[in-house]
Amino acid sequence: MKRLALALALLVAPMAGAAERHVPPGQGSLASAIAGAAPGDVLVLTDGAYTGPVTIDRPLTVRGARGAVVDGQGHGSVITITSPDVTLQGFAVTGSGAMNQQLDAGVKILKGADRAVIENLLLQDNMHGIDVHGGRDVRVANNEIIGRQNARMNERGNGIYIWNSPGTVVEGNSVRYGRDGIFSNTSRKGTYRNNLFRDLRFAVHYMYTHDSEVSGNISIGNHLGFAIMFSDRVQVLNNLSLGDREHGLMLNYANSADVSGNLVRGGAKKCLFIYNAHKNLIYDNRFQDCGIGVHFTAGSERNVLTGNAFLSNREQVKYVGTRHVEWSFEGRGNFWSDHPAFDLNGDGIADGVFRPNDLMDHILWSQPAAALLTGAPAVQLIRWSQASFPATLPGGVTDSYPLIAPLDIPVPAEILAYEAEAAGRWAKGDYNDIDPENLVTH
Repeated sequence: MKRLALALALLVAPMAGAAERHVPPGQGSLASAIAGAAPGDVLVLTDGAYTGPVTIDRPLTVRGARGAVVDGQGHGSVITITSPDVTLQGFAVTGSGAMNQQLDAGVKILKGADRAVIENLLLQDNMHGIDVHGGRDVRVANNEIIGRQNARMNERGNGIYIWNSPGTVVEGNSVRYGRDGIFSNTSRKGTYRNNLFRDLRFAVHYMYTHDSEVSGNISIGNHLGFAIMFSDRVQVLNNLSLGDREHGLMLNYANSADVSGNLVRGGAKKCLFIYNAHKNLIYDNRFQDCGIGVHFTAGSERNVLTGNAFLSNREQVKYVGTRHVEWSFEGRGNFWSDHPAFDLNGDGIADGVFRPNDLMDHILWSQPAAALLTGAPAVQLIRWSQASFPATLPGGVTDSYPLIAPLDIPVPAEILAYEAEAAGRWAKGDYNDIDPENLVTH
């Protein structure tokens, strides 16, 4: 016990003598200040340029106003953190190297650099904004990240890259340009909430990230909103996807997720794409004005869809399969804007069953050229027969308890302005080099 007490005293002693040190701008001044600092010191930056790269190898706080700029001058990562309990606050970071293979970044947090706090920084013109690469329980909050805009989007870096860093919290950040807003790979127990993503490939891109939360985020005018891939037990809650191009939300080999309170609206080819994803609870979402409301394929099983609203999608459901699938739960189904329903007893549940697809839909999916016959009398007769005699249907989605009224998910006024700015973007053919359904391009 005496040895333990002595060890704790030696650990705390340097922190007790921590000092606040003002660091003037200039060549090498920040690196010199770090080398001469004691654990726990606070280094205060003033307006001006500080040359990097620098490495922080002891517990320190570095803070300053936006006028203080740490510039890596195009070499490697601008600030590399190797020590636990480091805090960066307030200043600007720019000028990382351009080596994507080396994950050059504005701020890089390595294994062992646990409990780092990165907040209120401006990170601009870096390959990756912040690379959390092995540090545990890191907090990345309220930063503004403006990525590079070189021609090929896949050759840019991510706003925030998280690899093998359990317990990471990313909240309140604004990310624009670059490749992905957040790319989380081979990690777990992260919380990614209340971030704003614009002009990116993916807003949030998950690969092998389990037991985590994506909530309250806003994706506007990106190629794809929220891609949850090869990840289990993810909570996808209360996010907005507005004017994204390909999919608002994608569940690809994602299992046992809770997907609730999300709004996907405007422009996406598919509001929701479910591919080989099982045992997911998808409820109280609003999917609106997409090419396809939900594309459901690749043997996805034991998913529950209830309380969702499907409004004004050109095709509400594309289900590629012949099994009968029920999309209601405990007597509560979904709202369908193309369902001419009655509710004679006033219980909020339509009196008729809704089936979004018929045999002709299956034919059109497999033989697109057959669309030329859509208005033919024979096709209309087949559709009338199947509507009148449901036993002739070849399988597909059935909602036995469709809702009479849709839920509403409001959008803040300032976000509506961003949505209007991005409206119509994809009609101009600005598609860059992404194929979200080709895993090689990820």
